[in-house]
Amino acid sequence: MIRLHVTDPLAAGATIELSAGQAHYLGSVMRRSAGDGVRLFNGRDGEWDGRITSLGRGKAGVAVEFLVRPQADDADTWLMFAVLKRDQTDLVVQKATELGVSALLPVFTERTNAARVNEDRLQAIAIEAAEQSERLTVPALHPARPLADALAAWPAARPLFVAMERTDVPPLALSTPHSGLLVGPEGGFGPRDHAVLKQFDFVRPVSLGPRILRAETAAIAGIVLLQASRYG
Repeated sequence: MIRLHVTDPLAAGATIELSAGQAHYLGSVMRRSAGDGVRLFNGRDGEWDGRITSLGRGKAGVAVEFLVRPQADDADTWLMFAVLKRDQTDLVVQKATELGVSALLPVFTERTNAARVNEDRLQAIAIEAAEQSERLTVPALHPARPLADALAAWPAARPLFVAMERTDVPPLALSTPHSGLLVGPEGGFGPRDHAVLKQFDFVRPVSLGPRILRAETAAIAGIVLLQASRYG
Protein backbone atom coordinates (compact mmCIF):
# COMPACT_ATOMS: atom_id res chain seq x y z
CA MET A 1 0.00 0.00 0.00
CA ILE A 2 1.34 3.42 -0.96
CA ARG A 3 1.71 5.79 2.02
CA LEU A 4 1.82 9.55 1.61
CA HIS A 5 2.50 12.28 4.13
CA VAL A 6 0.11 15.24 3.97
CA THR A 7 -0.33 18.36 6.06
CA ASP A 8 -4.13 18.66 5.97
CA PRO A 9 -6.32 17.34 8.82
CA LEU A 10 -7.47 13.76 8.30
CA ALA A 11 -10.98 12.58 9.11
CA ALA A 12 -13.56 10.28 7.53
CA GLY A 13 -15.25 11.98 4.59
CA ALA A 14 -12.55 14.59 4.02
CA THR A 15 -11.07 15.13 0.57
CA ILE A 16 -7.33 15.82 0.39
CA GLU A 17 -5.70 17.62 -2.51
CA LEU A 18 -2.23 16.17 -3.06
CA SER A 19 0.82 18.10 -4.22
CA ALA A 20 1.94 18.09 -7.85
CA GLY A 21 4.88 15.87 -6.90
CA GLN A 22 2.61 13.36 -5.19
CA ALA A 23 0.26 13.36 -8.18
CA HIS A 24 3.18 12.66 -10.51
CA TYR A 25 4.39 9.88 -8.20
CA LEU A 26 0.99 8.19 -8.15
CA GLY A 27 0.25 8.47 -11.84
CA SER A 28 3.61 8.30 -13.62
CA VAL A 29 5.79 6.31 -11.20
CA MET A 30 3.35 3.94 -9.48
CA ARG A 31 0.83 3.80 -12.36
CA ARG A 32 -2.16 4.31 -10.11
CA SER A 33 -5.50 5.69 -11.27
CA ALA A 34 -8.80 6.94 -9.89
CA GLY A 35 -10.39 4.32 -7.63
CA ASP A 36 -7.12 2.90 -6.32
CA GLY A 37 -6.34 2.91 -2.61
CA VAL A 38 -3.70 4.95 -0.80
CA ARG A 39 -2.86 5.56 2.84
CA LEU A 40 -2.36 9.01 4.35
CA PHE A 41 -0.78 10.31 7.56
CA ASN A 42 0.01 13.79 8.86
CA GLY A 43 1.77 13.19 12.18
CA ARG A 44 -1.32 14.17 14.21
CA ASP A 45 -4.41 12.20 13.24
CA GLY A 46 -3.11 8.66 12.76
CA GLU A 47 -3.03 6.72 9.48
CA TRP A 48 -6.05 6.59 7.19
CA ASP A 49 -7.15 4.54 4.22
CA GLY A 50 -8.20 6.65 1.27
CA ARG A 51 -9.35 6.31 -2.30
CA ILE A 52 -8.05 8.30 -5.27
CA THR A 53 -10.96 10.31 -6.63
CA SER A 54 -9.13 12.24 -9.33
CA LEU A 55 -5.71 12.03 -10.88
CA GLY A 56 -4.49 14.29 -13.64
CA ARG A 57 -1.50 16.28 -14.73
CA GLY A 58 -0.05 17.88 -11.62
CA LYS A 59 -3.02 17.30 -9.34
CA ALA A 60 -4.80 14.54 -7.49
CA GLY A 61 -7.57 14.17 -4.93
CA VAL A 62 -8.01 11.49 -2.28
CA ALA A 63 -11.18 10.76 -0.32
CA VAL A 64 -10.40 9.81 3.29
CA GLU A 65 -12.33 6.69 4.31
CA PHE A 66 -11.42 5.11 7.65
CA LEU A 67 -8.76 5.07 10.37
CA VAL A 68 -6.19 2.29 10.11
CA ARG A 69 -3.89 3.22 13.03
CA PRO A 70 -4.45 5.79 15.75
CA GLN A 71 -1.72 8.29 16.46
CA ALA A 72 0.98 7.00 18.83
CA ASP A 73 3.96 8.68 20.47
CA ASP A 74 7.42 8.12 19.02
CA ALA A 75 10.53 7.68 21.10
CA ASP A 76 11.55 11.18 22.13
CA THR A 77 15.14 10.96 20.89
CA TRP A 78 16.84 13.95 19.30
CA LEU A 79 19.84 13.73 17.02
CA MET A 80 22.29 16.63 16.76
CA PHE A 81 24.89 15.91 14.11
CA ALA A 82 27.72 17.72 12.40
CA VAL A 83 26.90 18.45 8.78
CA LEU A 84 28.80 16.04 6.51
CA LYS A 85 29.23 15.83 2.76
CA ARG A 86 25.93 15.69 0.92
CA ASP A 87 25.54 11.93 0.50
CA GLN A 88 26.57 11.21 4.09
CA THR A 89 24.23 13.88 5.47
CA ASP A 90 21.39 12.44 3.37
CA LEU A 91 22.14 8.99 4.81
CA VAL A 92 22.10 10.25 8.41
CA VAL A 93 18.72 11.92 7.90
CA GLN A 94 17.26 8.88 6.16
CA LYS A 95 18.42 6.31 8.71
CA ALA A 96 17.65 8.48 11.73
CA THR A 97 14.10 8.88 10.44
CA GLU A 98 13.74 5.14 9.88
CA LEU A 99 14.98 4.52 13.45
CA GLY A 100 12.38 6.85 14.94
CA VAL A 101 14.30 9.99 15.88
CA SER A 102 11.86 12.78 16.68
CA ALA A 103 14.10 15.78 15.96
CA LEU A 104 17.07 16.40 13.66
CA LEU A 105 19.48 19.21 14.48
CA PRO A 106 22.31 19.70 11.95
CA VAL A 107 25.21 21.81 13.24
CA PHE A 108 28.41 23.37 11.95
CA THR A 109 31.49 22.41 13.96
CA GLU A 110 35.14 23.42 13.78
CA ARG A 111 35.96 20.67 11.28
CA THR A 112 32.72 20.63 9.30
CA ASN A 113 33.50 20.26 5.60
CA ALA A 114 30.20 21.67 4.30
CA ALA A 115 29.28 25.36 4.32
CA ARG A 116 25.53 25.03 3.82
CA VAL A 117 22.60 22.65 4.06
CA ASN A 118 19.78 22.16 1.57
CA GLU A 119 16.94 22.00 4.10
CA ASP A 120 14.26 21.33 1.46
CA ARG A 121 16.22 18.30 0.27
CA LEU A 122 16.66 16.96 3.81
CA GLN A 123 12.97 17.51 4.55
CA ALA A 124 12.02 15.55 1.43
CA ILE A 125 14.37 12.72 2.45
CA ALA A 126 12.84 12.59 5.94
CA ILE A 127 9.31 12.49 4.54
CA GLU A 128 10.16 9.70 2.09
CA ALA A 129 11.86 7.70 4.85
CA ALA A 130 8.83 8.12 7.12
CA GLU A 131 6.51 6.95 4.35
CA GLN A 132 8.66 3.91 3.61
CA SER A 133 9.23 2.89 7.24
CA GLU A 134 5.54 3.14 8.20
CA ARG A 135 6.14 5.89 10.73
CA LEU A 136 3.18 8.01 11.74
CA THR A 137 5.32 11.14 12.06
CA VAL A 138 8.11 12.98 10.29
CA PRO A 139 10.94 14.19 12.53
CA ALA A 140 11.21 17.92 13.12
CA LEU A 141 14.10 19.31 11.05
CA HIS A 142 15.78 22.30 12.70
CA PRO A 143 17.74 24.87 10.69
CA ALA A 144 21.47 24.21 10.57
CA ARG A 145 23.47 26.51 12.84
CA PRO A 146 26.80 26.70 14.69
CA LEU A 147 27.33 24.16 17.45
CA ALA A 148 27.52 26.84 20.16
CA ASP A 149 24.16 28.29 19.14
CA ALA A 150 22.50 24.87 19.04
CA LEU A 151 23.83 24.01 22.49
CA ALA A 152 22.66 27.33 23.92
CA ALA A 153 19.11 26.54 22.75
CA TRP A 154 19.16 22.92 23.97
CA PRO A 155 16.74 22.17 26.87
CA ALA A 156 18.86 21.93 30.01
CA ALA A 157 16.76 19.08 31.44
CA ARG A 158 17.40 16.84 28.40
CA PRO A 159 20.69 14.91 28.62
CA LEU A 160 22.84 15.18 25.51
CA PHE A 161 25.15 12.21 25.02
CA VAL A 162 28.18 13.19 22.96
CA ALA A 163 29.96 10.43 21.06
CA MET A 164 33.67 10.79 21.81
CA GLU A 165 36.51 8.74 20.35
CA ARG A 166 39.96 8.04 21.76
CA THR A 167 38.91 9.22 25.23
CA ASP A 168 38.39 7.48 28.55
CA VAL A 169 34.63 7.97 28.93
CA PRO A 170 31.87 5.51 29.91
CA PRO A 171 30.01 3.57 27.21
CA LEU A 172 26.62 4.75 26.05
CA ALA A 173 24.10 2.64 27.98
CA LEU A 174 20.34 2.65 28.40
CA SER A 175 19.09 6.16 29.07
CA THR A 176 16.00 8.17 29.90
CA PRO A 177 13.16 8.26 27.35
CA HIS A 178 13.87 11.94 26.66
CA SER A 179 17.45 12.37 25.55
CA GLY A 180 19.68 13.35 22.67
CA LEU A 181 22.81 12.30 20.84
CA LEU A 182 25.50 14.49 19.33
CA VAL A 183 27.80 13.06 16.67
CA GLY A 184 30.77 15.06 15.39
CA PRO A 185 32.22 15.50 11.91
CA GLU A 186 34.79 13.56 9.94
CA GLY A 187 37.99 13.97 11.92
CA GLY A 188 36.19 14.45 15.21
CA PHE A 189 35.56 17.53 17.32
CA GLY A 190 38.16 20.30 17.30
CA PRO A 191 39.60 22.16 20.31
CA ARG A 192 37.04 24.96 20.04
CA ASP A 193 34.22 22.41 19.97
CA HIS A 194 35.52 20.76 23.14
CA ALA A 195 35.74 24.14 24.85
CA VAL A 196 32.13 24.89 23.97
CA LEU A 197 30.89 21.46 25.10
CA LYS A 198 32.49 21.89 28.52
CA GLN A 199 30.29 24.93 29.19
CA PHE A 200 27.06 22.92 29.46
CA ASP A 201 26.09 20.64 32.35
CA PHE A 202 23.70 18.55 30.26
CA VAL A 203 26.56 17.34 28.02
CA ARG A 204 27.59 13.76 28.81
CA PRO A 205 30.59 12.38 26.87
CA VAL A 206 30.18 8.68 26.02
CA SER A 207 31.89 5.98 24.01
CA LEU A 208 30.26 3.97 21.23
CA GLY A 209 32.85 1.22 21.47
CA PRO A 210 36.53 0.51 20.83
CA ARG A 211 36.52 1.18 17.09
CA ILE A 212 36.76 4.47 15.22
CA LEU A 213 33.45 4.79 13.38
CA ARG A 214 32.59 6.92 10.41
CA ALA A 215 30.36 9.81 11.44
CA GLU A 216 27.27 8.38 9.73
CA THR A 217 27.88 4.96 11.30
CA ALA A 218 28.26 6.53 14.74
CA ALA A 219 24.91 8.29 14.35
CA ILE A 220 23.12 5.03 13.50
CA ALA A 221 24.83 3.04 16.27
CA GLY A 222 24.17 5.72 18.87
CA ILE A 223 20.47 6.01 18.01
CA VAL A 224 20.05 2.24 18.33
CA LEU A 225 21.69 2.26 21.76
CA LEU A 226 19.57 5.18 22.97
CA GLN A 227 16.34 3.54 21.87
CA ALA A 228 17.14 0.07 23.19
CA SER A 229 15.45 0.79 26.51
CA ARG A 230 12.17 1.60 24.77
CA TYR A 231 12.00 -1.36 22.43
CA GLY A 232 14.26 -3.89 24.10
